[in-house]
Amino acid sequence: MAEELKKQEIKIEIDEQTANGTYSNSALIAHSETEFIIDFIFVQPQNAKAKVRSRILLSPLHAKRLSEALKENIMKYEMRFGQVKNPVVSQEKSEFYN
Repeated sequence: MAEELKKQEIKIEIDEQTANGTYSNSALIAHSETEFIIDFIFVQPQNAKAKVRSRILLSPLHAKRLSEALKENIMKYEMRFGQVKNPVVSQEKSEFYN
């Protein structure tokens, strides 16, 4: 059984367009009982226009793993580069959550 629990090495490939990445300065998150949907958005400065650049669908388990991985990596980032300053957020609903 211990051998079954060993992590399997996965070879990950990435095409050139995906490797270039997509910039996002906002996100919207929605969920149902079975999935989380994250829309990564680019909001143009001084313009009321925004465009969804990418939509990612995750199972609840993978959404939680992503959240934990982000928390861990933000902590490592702040230890190396200093605290990320978050602007004052009102008590109203965040722009990132539905």
